[in-house]
Amino acid sequence: MNTIITPEKIELPPGTVVRMVGDWQDYQRLVQQLDDRSIPRVKYRPGEILLMSPLPEHGRKTGLAARVATTLLDHLNRQYEEFTPITMSLPEVRGIEPDYCFYIENWAAVAGKDRIDWQNDPPPDLAIEIDVTSYTDINDYLPYQVPKIWLLKNNQLLVYRLQGSSYVLAESSYFPNVSEIMGQCLQIASEQTTSDAIRWLRNFLHRQEYNS
Repeated sequence: MNTIITPEKIELPPGTVVRMVGDWQDYQRLVQQLDDRSIPRVKYRPGEILLMSPLPEHGRKTGLAARVATTLLDHLNRQYEEFTPITMSLPEVRGIEPDYCFYIENWAAVAGKDRIDWQNDPPPDLAIEIDVTSYTDINDYLPYQVPKIWLLKNNQLLVYRLQGSSYVLAESSYFPNVSEIMGQCLQIASEQTTSDAIRWLRNFLHRQEYNS
C-alpha cells in the first residue's frame, strides 16, 4: 500500500512514520483536516510535523499499560482523572498526543472539564507512551513540564522523572517495582490475555497487602 498525503486524503500503512517540513499553521490545518480521526497520530516540533499509523501491538500495549496504572492507583485509593485520546498543544512550541495521561496530584484542576488550557492549567502528572515505531521522544514533554512519564519500549517499562530541565530515569512511579510489575503483566498478556494479566496484578496486590 502506498502512503497518500494530500489536502483531501491521508492514508498511512500500519507502522508507518512520516516526517514532513512544516510550521505551526501547517500543523493546525492538518489537525483540523483530521477532525476526530484517531489515525494517523500527529505530532508537531518546531519546523517538523510527524505522522504515525499505529500497529495493533501499539493499541494492545496501550490498553494494558493504562489498566496497570488504574489498578495500581485504585489499590492506593488515589483520586485521578484519565484522558485518551487527547491533544496537548502549545502554540508555535509543541503539539503531541500521549497514548494515555493521568491527573493524580492535580486531578481537581481538571475534574469535569471538557477542554484543558495547556497554557494555564497544570500538565498531567503522568503520561504513558508506547514506542513500537521509534516515534516517541520524551523530550517532547519538556515544554509542558509533565512530572512523570512511563515509556514502554521493547517490552520494558522505563520510568522517567522530570528533574530540572531534563528527564532522568527513576526506579518507580506511584508504586514500588512498577517496571517489574509491568514486565510480568506483559508476559502474561502475551501468553494468555490482557484480562489474565490484570487478574494476576490484582491477586499480587492482595497478597502484598495481606503480607504487609
